[in-house]
Amino acid sequence: MKLKDFAKNSLLRPWDGIIVVILVLLSFAPVVVFSLNRGTSTTQEAILSVDGKELKTFDLSDKSQAYTYRYEDKDGDYNLIEIKGNRIRIKEADCGDQICVRRGWIDQSGETIVCLPHKLLIEIKSSDGGEPGSVIY
Repeated sequence: MKLKDFAKNSLLRPWDGIIVVILVLLSFAPVVVFSLNRGTSTTQEAILSVDGKELKTFDLSDKSQAYTYRYEDKDGDYNLIEIKGNRIRIKEADCGDQICVRRGWIDQSGETIVCLPHKLLIEIKSSDGGEPGSVIY
């Protein structure tokens, strides 16, 4: 069978290859759109809650800011919270398991640090109200 006969009997047309390449390139469009969307910085804040009640809000948008905050309950139990730029952690705590200290730094919306013995929760939320996994319309 000659090449000319093969081309004549083929179901593919000359524009089919171009259309396939365009469709493959368009399949990467969501990756580009979501990476650009993630690049637009929204301000984030960390919310400190104890036993379900919000006590304090930390602004995580100032990248040069670094300070510590000491939370102490009426029994004398404490957590030393460190804020450095756009991230937060529990630097020191007097609880027995130290899971909250070992959690380390968090900086993404939806991440949490939990200290169960002190009923303490630190959660990062974006100020635009967006939640992790929210759909863009």
